[in-house]
Amino acid sequence: MTTKKIIGSVTLVFVAASVLLVFAVSFLPVKFVVLWTDVLIFILCAMCMGFAAYASQHEHLRAPWREVARDRVGVIAVVFLSAYLVIGLLDSVHFRMPLPDVKQSTEQQYSNDVLSVLDWMATPVREGVEKSYSAPFAAHLYVKETVDLPDGSKVRLYPRLQHGGAHLNNPEQERSGDILNTSLSSIFEGMVVWAVLTVLLISWLARRHHRPVSEMFGLVMRGRTEIPWHVILLATAILILFAMLAMNLSGKYHIFGTDKVGQDTFYQTLKSIRTGLVIGTLTTLVMLPFAILAGIAAGYFRGLADDVIQYVYTTLSSIPGVLLIAAAILMLQVYMATHPELFETAAARADLRLLFLCIILGVTSWTGLCRLLRGEAMKLREMDYIQAAVAFGVGHFKIIGRHILPNVMHIVLISIVLDFSSLVLAEAVLSYVGVGVDPTMNSWGNMINSARLEMAREPIVWWPLLAAFIFMFVLVLSANLFADAVRDAFDPRLRRSGLRACL
Repeated sequence: MTTKKIIGSVTLVFVAASVLLVFAVSFLPVKFVVLWTDVLIFILCAMCMGFAAYASQHEHLRAPWREVARDRVGVIAVVFLSAYLVIGLLDSVHFRMPLPDVKQSTEQQYSNDVLSVLDWMATPVREGVEKSYSAPFAAHLYVKETVDLPDGSKVRLYPRLQHGGAHLNNPEQERSGDILNTSLSSIFEGMVVWAVLTVLLISWLARRHHRPVSEMFGLVMRGRTEIPWHVILLATAILILFAMLAMNLSGKYHIFGTDKVGQDTFYQTLKSIRTGLVIGTLTTLVMLPFAILAGIAAGYFRGLADDVIQYVYTTLSSIPGVLLIAAAILMLQVYMATHPELFETAAARADLRLLFLCIILGVTSWTGLCRLLRGEAMKLREMDYIQAAVAFGVGHFKIIGRHILPNVMHIVLISIVLDFSSLVLAEAVLSYVGVGVDPTMNSWGNMINSARLEMAREPIVWWPLLAAFIFMFVLVLSANLFADAVRDAFDPRLRRSGLRACL
């Protein structure tokens, strides 16, 4: 199957699912809330789909992406990144629930709490708030409390949780067996779902290639197809099994425990995914125009333009990034404190701070890519075909659009995917030092910042830090592996060396 057909099919499915979702939620009795980052996220998704459609029509762009699709490690990373992306998109559709019409007013009133589709899907976990800390899969609180007995005496013990393990009569004897039975049934359900998806995929491939289903099944399982579908199916099986286990077990227990105020840690890690994706993607969207325009202009025009651009990015590079971000965030906080009427909900305030953080990170992180593009543009400017175009009187902007820009796009793509993981880690570091996202917003940095205060207590509270580490580690690792695959496919020197090795 050609990459062009695959891209077209995936794009069609995504568009159909989006239209179906919009059509379905339009009938819900809720008030939709559009945040700035929501708009930018869906604009970025539309741009990616447009680029995919454009690349499918041009062989020089389609060929490198075919190499990415053939890379086994790369496609595994894509599967895991897609799971993060789905969760992030579900958490980017916000609304406010209607309040009960107690006074029979003519105008419907709505709650001040801004929820997302992810919040609605995880309602049992979101509302299962305990009194304080509880360990993973626990049925009692993590610390002892003084409890009054019916006879008037007092005793210190671990109180039962209101939601975690509440269905058990005797947690000490029943909990292990209940977790095992729930896990086995979840694994069985996950295998059934995976088998159905596998049958549908192989049937689709068989129809595309005009082969019998049994023959196509053998080719896929032996890895004889152009795209390593057997690796994709394996990664999908892992995701489905984890999703089924998490869904069934989180309905009965707090699988990653609870925090100081009793909120489910697993729910917080899921909510933090959107924050990490926004920091990694929207910051790149802010950075690209500065880096591309300034870098190509400095390398191509040279002279005064080169001197001015070098002065600007050298000056920005000399300013400590953390201090600049801290100053900008503090100014934003002063502005929000003096203009509270501009923000209808707390979510709008937190979203503006997140957007402002993306802008500041983008302004301070474009200099590295600008240097790379400047050097590449200076080299391309001396090529014979560029000199010939200049000699024939072709305009400078036409030369840049037709010859310079297409030949530096591999650097841009490689830098985007490489910078993504560093920006996700930057959010965690900035939140740790107190100048990151709003404290009320779920993020891995805020989780780590809160967890560090509990690492010295006795008994130690370790699960919030572990949960944030696992989810952030998988995202950053997947992004780095995908970046390696993209670099190998788009770097002309690596492609030429690989071609020579084959010859």
